Amino acid sequence: MSQKRASIPTPVKTPPYAWVVLFALYMATLAAPLNLFKLPPVMTTIQKAFNLSMSQSGDLMSIFSIMGFVLAIPAGFILKRFGIKPTALFAVGSVTVGATFGAMANTARMLFVGRFIEGVGMGLIMVAAPLAISLWFPAEKRALPTGLWASSVGIGNIATLVLAPSLAVAQGWRAVWWAGAIFSAVAFVLFAILFRLPQKEEMPEAPLPPPPAGEPESPNLIKGMANRDFWMISIAFGVYNLVVMAMCSFLPAFLELVRGYSITFDQGFMMNASFVTAFIMLASIFSGPAGGHLSDRIGKRKGIVLVCFILMTLTFLMPFTVTGWMIPVYMLLFGFVGGPIAPVLLASVPEVAAKPAFIGIGMSVAALGQNIGMYIGPSLFSRIQEAQGWATAGYWMIPICIVGLIAVWKIRVR
Repeated sequence: MSQKRASIPTPVKTPPYAWVVLFALYMATLAAPLNLFKLPPVMTTIQKAFNLSMSQSGDLMSIFSIMGFVLAIPAGFILKRFGIKPTALFAVGSVTVGATFGAMANTARMLFVGRFIEGVGMGLIMVAAPLAISLWFPAEKRALPTGLWASSVGIGNIATLVLAPSLAVAQGWRAVWWAGAIFSAVAFVLFAILFRLPQKEEMPEAPLPPPPAGEPESPNLIKGMANRDFWMISIAFGVYNLVVMAMCSFLPAFLELVRGYSITFDQGFMMNASFVTAFIMLASIFSGPAGGHLSDRIGKRKGIVLVCFILMTLTFLMPFTVTGWMIPVYMLLFGFVGGPIAPVLLASVPEVAAKPAFIGIGMSVAALGQNIGMYIGPSLFSRIQEAQGWATAGYWMIPICIVGLIAVWKIRVR
C-alpha cells in the first residue's frame, strides 16, 4: 500500500506570491488595451475633430500595433538582455508617454505619432507577461492564470466603451487620452513595487541545468523558430485578433450611424452604442478563464480552441444584419464563444516547445501573429466597409476565420 502511495506524484503547489505577481502583470498589461481601445467608442468624435475618413480611422487604430509585430521576435532578446521587470516597466512607460503625447495633439499627425508610441508598450508586455506567468505557475495550472491575465484585454475594452463616450462629451476627447495616461502611470508604479522573479524554492519547475560545454547559453533562434507548431499558433492567434479588432473597432460607429444608437446614455443603457458593444468583452472575461480552466481539467487544448473557432466563424453570418433585441444577444454570443481562444492558445505554447528554453521564442512568434492581426484587422475592415458596405465587410471575416481553423487543426498539442 505504501509503495502504491509513493508512486502517486505529488501535485505541484502554486506559490502564494504568484497571485500578487499576476496582479502586477495584470495592471501593467491592462494599461495597453485600455489605451488601445479608447479610440473606438469616440471614433465619430475623433473623425469630426480631425476630419478623418473611415479608412483613416482604421489606420489610426492599426498604427498602434506596428511596433507590436516589429518587436515581437526581438522581444525575446530584449527580455534576455534586460530582464522581465525592466522590459515591462519600459513597456508601461511607453504607453504613458504615447498617451500623453496624443492628449496634447493638435494635428492628426501628432495623434498618429502618439498611438505609434503607445504600441511599443503593447508589443513588449504581451511577450513579457506570459513568460513571467510561466515562471511562477506550474504547467498543469497555467491556463487559468493565463486566462485571468488575458481578460485584461476585455476589461480594458469594457472600461473605455462604458466610460470614454460620456467623458468625451463632458470634458472633450482629450480627457479620454489623459485618463489613459494617468492609469498607465499608476500601473507603472504598482509594477515597480510588486513584481519580482521567483526565488528558488518558489519555482514550480526546477531551474534549467547549465548547458553542456561547447553549447551556447542562449537558445538558438533559428532552431526555436523552426518549430512548426509555434507558427500554427501564431497564425491562429493572428486571425483571432484580426477579426476581433475589426469588430470591436467599428461596431460602436455602426450602431451609432446605422442603428440610431447614442454615444451617451441619454436614450438609456441599451441604446448606448459603446455600452452594448461592451457585451462582447464582458462575456469573454468570463468565458476566457472558464475555457482555460476547462482545458486544464480535461487535458485538451486543441479541442477547446477548435470548437470555439468554429462557433465564432458562424457568428459572422449576422453581425450587421441583426436588429432590435438580437443586437445585444449577438454581442454576448460573439464574446462567449471567442473568449477561450486566446488564453488556451497561449497556454499551448510551452507545451509544444521542444525545450523549455524555447518557450520565450514561442511567445514571441505568437505575439508576432497577434500584432500583425491587430494591424491588418481595422485597416482591412474599414476599406472593405467603404467599398462594399457593412454586411459584406462582416462576411469577409468568414474565410479569414477558416484560415485560423486550419492552423488550429495543424497544431500538435493535446
